[in-house]
Amino acid sequence: MENSVKRTTPLINIVLTVISLVSLIILGFYSMYGNTFIFNKLGSYVFPLLTMIHFVYLYVLWFKITEREYPDMIMKNIEYVMYGILLAYGYNIYETILILWSQNEFQDHVIPSSFLPMGILITSLQTLLVLLTVWSFVMRKRMVGKYDFDYLNNHIDAWE
Repeated sequence: MENSVKRTTPLINIVLTVISLVSLIILGFYSMYGNTFIFNKLGSYVFPLLTMIHFVYLYVLWFKITEREYPDMIMKNIEYVMYGILLAYGYNIYETILILWSQNEFQDHVIPSSFLPMGILITSLQTLLVLLTVWSFVMRKRMVGKYDFDYLNNHIDAWE
């Protein structure tokens, strides 16, 4: 029983993370004030670029878990980049909450009825993504192993 839990836990994390990432990529183009999708805003394309690194991290994590390999320098570097991306995810949550709280400032304007539900959905998905990302770091530490720098320095070539 314990072995099946160890195999399905990373799979659940990865599937939920992929669903969250794809949903947030699509919703990144959504304008809550206008209730439309806007594709000509350059800032909307930053999140999909950051998620490419997240997808690579998920692939490397899944590969290391299924092949029972020790963490290497490439994985360490990708995870360190993921710490910065996690901060960007936190900023996205903050930005979305600010938009939600600004609803009272625009009482004289017509705000779509989907403003609050979509804002709550986007904030929930962003929070879920942060939790799943932190969970993947914990899983890496427990299932793949800690970064032993002495071992990593002695085995620099990750392709051996």
